Amino acid sequence: MIDEALTLLGWLRRSRTRDAARPDRDACPDPGGSPGPDGTRLRPVFTADFSAPGQWVAGRSWAYPDGGPTNPGDNKLDHLVDDPGYARTGTFKATWHRDGNWRAGLLTTEGSDEGFTLRTGDILETRVRLPEEAGAWPAIWTWRDGGNEIDVFEYHPDNPDVLELSNHVNGGGHYYSHPAIRPGARVDLTVEFGAGSVVWWVNGVRAHADRTGVGPHWSAYLIVNLSVCAGEHHPPPDRSASCMTYEVDHLRVYRG
Repeated sequence: MIDEALTLLGWLRRSRTRDAARPDRDACPDPGGSPGPDGTRLRPVFTADFSAPGQWVAGRSWAYPDGGPTNPGDNKLDHLVDDPGYARTGTFKATWHRDGNWRAGLLTTEGSDEGFTLRTGDILETRVRLPEEAGAWPAIWTWRDGGNEIDVFEYHPDNPDVLELSNHVNGGGHYYSHPAIRPGARVDLTVEFGAGSVVWWVNGVRAHADRTGVGPHWSAYLIVNLSVCAGEHHPPPDRSASCMTYEVDHLRVYRG
């Protein structure tokens, strides 16, 4: 529950929007705030360095059949590559190939030397620049042992003002719509992976609390990638398109 989570953390941050007239806007937890009554302080346990081979594996994931490189069953045109130019700079790229698939960037902590996993109670915060190209399908999500999936966000430019926020562990999702969500926009995201509720903040505004949570013993690896839609649920890329990108400015995880 959102109130229980905020009590546990012991922090409140003023909304980045400074819109006090909205009573439904709860400030997001501040990893740099003062300790709560129990002395608990969140500490950074993971700061993404996409160029670090010890943190991230490029171009394969067991969230794809046989680890990849393709996943047509999920209506994707991706062909994952480990070329550092497709993900290691924090700009995730996909390029058209004459075989009809798109060479695409994906990074995961699964299988890396450090093998970082998120745990129940962790808070992730990130800033992304959304793609503009039709067919682009960016996401930050979690995965482990065939599931444990929480979508920090998914986005499709054909729904230009909507972020998809989903809990595939215990159910619950939300289409968050706001004028600040648009192709090419930079968006701040904060997610608390609570046992009883996963809570998403978008640009400092509480966007969704699913009230189902991940349970007390959840853990999962991180995945950051740019997929390409094959056209069943969202339009595929324009026939003239040859490249698409989205950016992740930073990604950090905090733990109590």
